[in-house]
Amino acid sequence: MARTLAIDEASALLQRGGVLAYPTEAVWGLGCDPDNEAAVLRLLELKQRPVEKGLILVTAHLDPLRRWLDLPALPAERLARVLASWPGPHTWVMPAAADAPAWITGGRDSIAVRISDHPVVIALCEAFGGALVSTSANRGGEPPARSRSELDPVLDEAIDGIVAGDTGELAQPTPIRVALDGSLLRS
Repeated sequence: MARTLAIDEASALLQRGGVLAYPTEAVWGLGCDPDNEAAVLRLLELKQRPVEKGLILVTAHLDPLRRWLDLPALPAERLARVLASWPGPHTWVMPAAADAPAWITGGRDSIAVRISDHPVVIALCEAFGGALVSTSANRGGEPPARSRSELDPVLDEAIDGIVAGDTGELAQPTPIRVALDGSLLRS
């Protein structure tokens, strides 16, 4: 069973390339440093998720996302709509910066991002100093964990730490929309 970490311990673990579980708006998430390819590939292996699916990045503010995104590729009115939804439980697929790594984008020219209003996510991202990978804490084909006690025992043993807390009020993981046209990918 993974050890429960304080926020500062979790931040240090992320900086060393660790993978951890933490509560988000609806379900428990798995996270790591998106710049650390080895950490991301390990997270994907633990989750049994193909890299081609891409991953969501979550943060507390827009600034850490700027280097990952091609914001000028979005029409001003579309960007305004995205920004008006944050912070909050809204994930947007946005144009990726040309140098955004394939281990995050899945080889696409877009990237899914969210500025969270969940207190644990905010504290973790602020302590870490940037965006984190955020994917549901479950193995491929299994339902996501809605509480600490629902974490898959195999994942619980394999990850490096857990940040305690409660999930938010959402009944389902955050909806995912395409920023360019507002179309819904996941409700």
